[in-house]
Amino acid sequence: MTNDYDDIINLPHYEPKHHPRMSMWNRAAQFAPFAALTGYDAAIQESGRLTDDWVGLSESGNVEMNHKMELIVSMLPEHPSVTIEYFVPDEHKAGGSYQSYTGNVKRIDELEKCIEFTDGKKVPLDAIRDIKIE
Repeated sequence: MTNDYDDIINLPHYEPKHHPRMSMWNRAAQFAPFAALTGYDAAIQESGRLTDDWVGLSESGNVEMNHKMELIVSMLPEHPSVTIEYFVPDEHKAGGSYQSYTGNVKRIDELEKCIEFTDGKKVPLDAIRDIKIE
C-alpha cells in the first residue's frame, strides 16, 4: 500500500540558507497579547489596593502613651528596646498602613517631634499608636 507522501515523509526539515531561524523569544513575541492601554493593569491594581485609616488615640490612650514616654525618657541612658506601632500615610491615595518597628531608643527629639533610634530610624511622635517597652 503506497501513500501519497511516502517520498517526502522522511526528509529533513527545510532550513533556509539566507535567513537565520527566528529565536524562540522573538517567535513567542509575535503571539503575545496586544496591550492597547499601557499602564491600565497598574492602575487597576493601585485602585484595588486597600489602605487603613488613621485612628487617633482616646483620652485614656493619650494618658497611657504619656506614661510610656516618661518611662522611656527616664531610661534613655540605657537605650531601652521598644516596639512601636505607627501609622505611615500612603503616598498615592487617602489612608495608609500601620507598621511596627523594634529598636533601641537613642533620644526623643522634641524639635522634630520624633523618636530617634540608635540605627538612625526616626518615627514621628504624632503617628505612634502603641509602644511596648521590652
